Amino acid sequence: MTRPVTATPASSAPATPDALLNTYKRAPMEIVRGAGSELFDADGRAYLDFTAGIAVMALGHGDEGVANAMREALESGLTHVSNLFRTRPGELLAARLAELSFADRVFFCNSGAEANEGAFKFVRKWARAQGGPAKHEILSVRGAFHGRLFATLAATDRPQYRAPFRPLAGGVSIVERDLDELRTVLDPERVAALVIEPVQGEGGMRVLDAAFLRDVRALTRERGIALVLDEIQCGLGRTGTLFAYQQSGITPDVMTLAKPLAGGLPMGAILMTQDIADAMQPGDHGTTFGGGPFVAHVALHVLDRLADPRMLAHVREAGAWFGAALQSLQERSGRIRAVRGVGLMWGVDVTPSAADVIARARDRGLLLVSAGEHTIRFLPPLVITQDELARGLSIFEDALTSA
Repeated sequence: MTRPVTATPASSAPATPDALLNTYKRAPMEIVRGAGSELFDADGRAYLDFTAGIAVMALGHGDEGVANAMREALESGLTHVSNLFRTRPGELLAARLAELSFADRVFFCNSGAEANEGAFKFVRKWARAQGGPAKHEILSVRGAFHGRLFATLAATDRPQYRAPFRPLAGGVSIVERDLDELRTVLDPERVAALVIEPVQGEGGMRVLDAAFLRDVRALTRERGIALVLDEIQCGLGRTGTLFAYQQSGITPDVMTLAKPLAGGLPMGAILMTQDIADAMQPGDHGTTFGGGPFVAHVALHVLDRLADPRMLAHVREAGAWFGAALQSLQERSGRIRAVRGVGLMWGVDVTPSAADVIARARDRGLLLVSAGEHTIRFLPPLVITQDELARGLSIFEDALTSA
């Protein structure tokens, strides 16, 4: 007789971080619940969330549509079958991403860093077919953040992240974010690709000028160099268009996505033209979990929500209001050096330390994240209301004044 399977009760002992690897400076409270634009700790205290899981929870916390998509995905009994077999959700998701973008082909993985690592492989193999082994270098620009794996770390402009792990991956370099510099270093005989974030999130929330991006696109196309756009943080509605590149009127050869794609579940994607895709053959790359039926089904729901013109209009309108409110605060506070951003992706350079202001804001019920020693990022859920934005701004002003 087969015995029924029963769940093992969770330990009733208090949770502690002692067994976790000490790689994060976590805030002291324990988060236990989320609803919309708010998170709640174990003591029942509410926090207005202007981090959104670092731009992941675009639809907010506890979204009923996402929950329903998860329940629907479970009805098939398929959470994972590997990429040895076809499953419908991943194929539908790839087709939808291609329909909404420049892309012809899509590869799914589990995170943004994986997406960038994969993209580097794809463009290097493509470039080798164009110009031989010498054409292999991948360049990123000053202020870049592309991940913490070996190749992506080599493309990330953070000396404190890079130094302990040298030597990093070869053939990956950082150059100045300057068109004259790029004209000099983009040698078509040896450079395979240039990778750029249209909005540098970790790099201080810097919105790259549309004219600069158009000039870069023209230069890379003229020299037979692939242009890779990293939209892991700035893509999927965050800037007020579904993809940030759409605001500059260009199209890349490759684009990487992750963060909000699957509503909080781990998923990344590499979108590419057919030309790049043709360089890849079975066995050239792979993933055990990428594009599995459960995650892909949820991502289909999230993508349709984020692509809704009403959602994108809300992001543009709310973002314009919030940006203007931040600039007004800059004028009257005397403690803000600069305000930068677009859509619902803003950075503020403050004269106190960012860590001090963030701690004071947290004590007052607002969660923020830094992008450098003196830069604070605002990355609220895209569904946030103007009233919630105003409430968060008031708490931020109070924290800034008291810092």
